Amino acid sequence: MSARDPRQPLYATIWRWHFYAGLLVVPFVLLLAMTGAAYLFKPQVERWEERAFQGLPTTHAVTAQAQVAAALTAFPGARFASYRLPERHGDAAMIHLDQRDGRTPRDVFVSPQGAVLGSIAPGARLMEWAKRIHGQLLLGKRGSWIVELAASWALVLLLSGLYLWWPRGRGLAGVVWPRFGGGRRLFWRDLHAVTGFWVSGLALVLLVTALPWAGVWGSAFKAARTEMGWVKGPQDWTLGGEAPAPGGDAHAGHAAHGGAAMARSMSMTATGAPQAGLDMIVAKAEAEHLAFPVIVTPPGAPGSLGATGVMTWTVRSDAQNRPLRTSITYDPATGREIGRDGFADDHVIDRVVGYGIAWHEGQLFGWMNQLIGVLTAIGLIVMAVSGFVLWRRRRPAGMLGAPPPARAPARIGGVVAILLLLAAMLPLLAISLMALCLFEWLVLPHLPQAAQWLGAPSRNAAVG
Repeated sequence: MSARDPRQPLYATIWRWHFYAGLLVVPFVLLLAMTGAAYLFKPQVERWEERAFQGLPTTHAVTAQAQVAAALTAFPGARFASYRLPERHGDAAMIHLDQRDGRTPRDVFVSPQGAVLGSIAPGARLMEWAKRIHGQLLLGKRGSWIVELAASWALVLLLSGLYLWWPRGRGLAGVVWPRFGGGRRLFWRDLHAVTGFWVSGLALVLLVTALPWAGVWGSAFKAARTEMGWVKGPQDWTLGGEAPAPGGDAHAGHAAHGGAAMARSMSMTATGAPQAGLDMIVAKAEAEHLAFPVIVTPPGAPGSLGATGVMTWTVRSDAQNRPLRTSITYDPATGREIGRDGFADDHVIDRVVGYGIAWHEGQLFGWMNQLIGVLTAIGLIVMAVSGFVLWRRRRPAGMLGAPPPARAPARIGGVVAILLLLAAMLPLLAISLMALCLFEWLVLPHLPQAAQWLGAPSRNAAVG
């Protein structure tokens, strides 16, 4: 690019934005890419965690209700919350128990013969830790805001990076593949830019499909859906790591730890009349051949309130591949099916979100989806590491090393329009942009040494 190229001021300005966005985002990119790549394999990891409870003999098998009774005997005072059907013949059933006095809930594994084999605290699972780090940085709601802020700036980082990468008349070397004979600096530059070219599209999809989960963006999206009448049934994804209210998500009956039915509610109603029991409902659930995991929730447990406001038995698939999910409700007195809700019954907006979440979690189309997710994560890590190396190699001593501001004012009307559009769609990006502008306009002029270290332009220099 020649010195007289009219795009140079714009290029320099966007380069500075790209640099500062990278400083904010790169540490989070590394953390989220690693935890996200691990979470792609949640089904395999959880099956490995439960390996001691699989491949068991099936002779002399007892009923599901007897298995629940054994679990309750092993944990006195606990309450039955849900029953997970075995994934394969010979696997133990998993009975989720809520405990009193604030004690940790347990997933109890009971053999086909009714022997309690062991238990796991749901919150102590490896993938639960990965999920909490990935979505909340182990900081709760505040952590989810930080992740959402980083994701918002990551969008700016990717879009500005694509502008900087744009070929502008060059050949394919250094654009589609890196040049290997031009020295280390050129290699690292090409590795950063070329990886960005191949990964940016997939990374943008990951960022956009994560937004419905975000606390601030997701809450605004939920409010908009409600206002527009786009809601059909309860939302089945969390907001900022927490189940949305009212109704919660579809995992609430298994993961939430509110009230649950006593064991006696499985066999008798309050008036003593015959009631559909767990064994009958489990048999019906097995006949449905739903996608694993299949959860049976008794009347009185979270998620058992039917559309008519009556407590019901609920059988549902909690498959991560959301298009496979189905929820069926049964009358607690007769066992008659009274409702069925599948993915196709959801509003089209929720179906789009469901496809996006299934893609994001690597479960939409099997191992190929997982492989694409892993390659995307590796690409993001390569971009983050190569960007850090480039910064360290060009950073002057005693300076942050930000790209110098343009010598002439940049014509950035179109860029500002794009940035304002992004800010309008991403509340935390808008708030952080305002904070950064106020800092640069009101604070930095009074801190000349800090301004020099940051590479900030003077009031008479180009905005950037």
